[in-house]
Parts: sequence; structure tokens; C-alpha cells
Amino acid sequence: MSLAWYGTPGVNSGWYNGSMKEKTSITLSKEVLTGIDRIAGSKQSRSAFIEAVLTQYLRRQARAQVEARDLELINKAADELNAEVEDVLRYQATQP
Repeated sequence: MSLAWYGTPGVNSGWYNGSMKEKTSITLSKEVLTGIDRIAGSKQSRSAFIEAVLTQYLRRQARAQVEARDLELINKAADELNAEVEDVLRYQATQP
């Protein structure tokens, strides 16, 4: 059994059991299918290849969301710290 984590904590996230599969149908251009066949070759099925690519994409997207949230928190803290430093510098400039 293969377990993999996906998603952003608290937002559409969970544990995915690699053996739990859902059958679906998608329509792809001939060019895309040719590219998949060329890259995947005989090593893996189209389904396995597409699943691996989409899993990587979902992980990158989840990570990007976390990083964006972290950057927002850092920038908020930076604004407050910069204001505090400016206050200290103004105070020091008035001292003999």
C-alpha cells in the first residue's frame, strides 16, 4: 500500500492511498498523447505517468500556497519591525 500526503494543511488535504483508484475519462490531443508515450515509453502506463505528473503538480501547488502564506506573515512582521526600528533611530537621533 502506498500512502502519499497531498494538499495544504486544512485546505482540501488528506492522505491518499495509492491503491484506491477511481476510473475517469479525459480527452487529450494527439500531440499530448504522443509526448506521454515518448517520455513514459514502455516503463509505465499512460495512467501511471499522468498520475505521477499530476501528483507532482499538486504538491508544487500546495507548497506554493504555504510559501505564499509564509511570505505574507514575514512581510507583515517586517513592516512592524521596520516601524519599531525607525522609532528607535528617531529616539537615538534626539539624544546628545
